[in-house]
Amino acid sequence: MTAKVIAIYISPAAEAPMQSVPEAHLEAGRGIVGDRYYLETGTFSEKLKQKPEKEVTLVESEQIAYYRRITGMSLDNGALRRNIVTEGIDLNSLVRRRFRIGEAALEGIRLCEPCKHIAGLVAKEVLTEMVQRAGLRAAIISDGTVRVADIVV
Repeated sequence: MTAKVIAIYISPAAEAPMQSVPEAHLEAGRGIVGDRYYLETGTFSEKLKQKPEKEVTLVESEQIAYYRRITGMSLDNGALRRNIVTEGIDLNSLVRRRFRIGEAALEGIRLCEPCKHIAGLVAKEVLTEMVQRAGLRAAIISDGTVRVADIVV
């Protein structure tokens, strides 16, 4: 299976609903144009200020499907508040590795583990069921546009 982007989400502010978009512009050192962390209005903006792991987050659609199966809960692809939803790639293996999506180059920084804040927005089961499954934080190495259906290499 070819690894690809199946959804892109941004939100203009902390706890504002995630908005599905067909494409997004990624800016090195800043994040996704229009997203809460680019705008410095995210829940953890102050804590993550000047840190590359705030730039973009990714999650595997397969892990969201796993959560649905384990809990029986309906979970929208944007519910975990990650920016890019992928299919066909093990994101955990990209920690400390460079990769490309569309026109942008990224580097995996660390796993994006579930936290009490996300559990409060989704369900407490997120804290136990999504450990090492909740995605990847990445730095943007070079600017570019990412679109739904772009290949991850």
